[in-house]
Amino acid sequence: MTLSLQEFIRRFLLHVLPRGFHRIRHYGLLANSNRRDNLALARELLHVAPPPSGESTDDASAVPAPTFVCAHCGHAMVVLQVFLRDNSIRAPPQP
Repeated sequence: MTLSLQEFIRRFLLHVLPRGFHRIRHYGLLANSNRRDNLALARELLHVAPPPSGESTDDASAVPAPTFVCAHCGHAMVVLQVFLRDNSIRAPPQP
């Protein structure tokens, strides 16, 4: 398909969000909030056995894997502070 320059720019700009808007891509069948339930339902409807879980309930001394891992060195990161949604982080922290 060959488009004129103006038509190409027009179609391209249909995908650009206005300033202040953010694209949210966490939706659909594998959205994080519904992933477990949707996959279980899909497996049930397709009559597929669930995958074997890699966790063993016998080993009580097992240390869970760290949630956050440094991409540079591979060590576990420590959460120092959690910002709540209603708190503004635009100003410097109060002493």
